[in-house]
Amino acid sequence: ILYLHTVPESGGDTVFASMYAAYDALSERMQAFLGDLTATHDGEPEYRGRYADRGVDDTGKVYPKAVHPVIRTHPVTGRKSIYVNRIFTTHINELTASESRALLDHLFDHCERPDFQCRFQWEQHSVAMWDNRCVQHLALWDYYPQVRSGFRVTVRGDRPF
Repeated sequence: ILYLHTVPESGGDTVFASMYAAYDALSERMQAFLGDLTATHDGEPEYRGRYADRGVDDTGKVYPKAVHPVIRTHPVTGRKSIYVNRIFTTHINELTASESRALLDHLFDHCERPDFQCRFQWEQHSVAMWDNRCVQHLALWDYYPQVRSGFRVTVRGDRPF
């Protein structure tokens, strides 16, 4: 849940993408192929050294790393969705490095198709709520030097299956 009390005059939208719709748009053969695969999600490549220019030394810091199914089943709806993302998913465990890279690139591009997306235009005091188990989101950073600020609450997730 995100509440914004300060929004820029223009820009700063959030794009949400349905991973249910992305999964449903795959062929049955691709759905079956992906169904037994797992992928490694790793925060280190994205965050290691990110704030070094601000004097933050993250030497010795351990970043989260986990293995999740490529296709997850939502524990409430029972629907399947794609569960990989360009920022944290580093490789598919059951494939060679080149196979993994090619398939992940295909899935990343597929998940980012505009027909799976909606765009939320923030207004002061707007509230947005989404389910990270079946939605990906991207905050657009197109408003510098203006400010977008608020409060976010994240519900502790469950283990994907």
